[in-house]
Amino acid sequence: MTVYTFINQKGGVGKSTATVNCAAVTADVINDPTSVSQEEDSPVLAVSTDPQGSAVWWADRVDDLPFRITQVDGNPELLRSLGDLPGVEHVFVDTPGWLGDDPGTTENGNTGLVLDALLSATDLAVVPLTPEVLAFDPTARTIEKVLKPRGVAFKVVINNWDPRDGRADLEETQQFVRSMGWPLANTVIRRYKLHTRAAADGKVVTEYPTNRVALQAREDFQRLCLELNVGAR
Repeated sequence: MTVYTFINQKGGVGKSTATVNCAAVTADVINDPTSVSQEEDSPVLAVSTDPQGSAVWWADRVDDLPFRITQVDGNPELLRSLGDLPGVEHVFVDTPGWLGDDPGTTENGNTGLVLDALLSATDLAVVPLTPEVLAFDPTARTIEKVLKPRGVAFKVVINNWDPRDGRADLEETQQFVRSMGWPLANTVIRRYKLHTRAAADGKVVTEYPTNRVALQAREDFQRLCLELNVGAR
């Protein structure tokens, strides 16, 4: 079993989108086609630890969800056991847009204990980074103050790049990541309106129309999941 946690202290970098769509393309490959209910029987699980529950809200709108999904708030014991769930092979975890560096008390309990529990079960932390300077500092804090001190393996993924803007922002972001010495995914997730509309439309990437743009949008997540899976072995 492999647990992938999508994490960044910067909100709006696409953690929920990446969590849901990576779960969808993975399930599309490994689900048993004879299963009566893919949502109940799939070996792929998406977990939302974001109190806003964006990923769960999205999944509830999908008619035939191809993977399991659950909301986990403030339960360190459950999070620590994510790597030992029966019948599950791949876990994709969505996290809140803000994570403290140190333990702190919230209405759901101790944030530090929850974060420690989640990251102790994480095989690979995936850090989405949008190609904009404002995202650089929060990403650096996430990696240097949250992931590295806990010894968590991680990979940065550039997300939401619009090719129509040219390559300057993309190349600046790639250079920033490399200058920090962080592992960078070869896959770049491009910006498509299909992705921004998907939650409202109740669609995951595997259900997009079969046209050229939709196939390209789906390919990005297929390539990312293949790259992450190979890297985690």
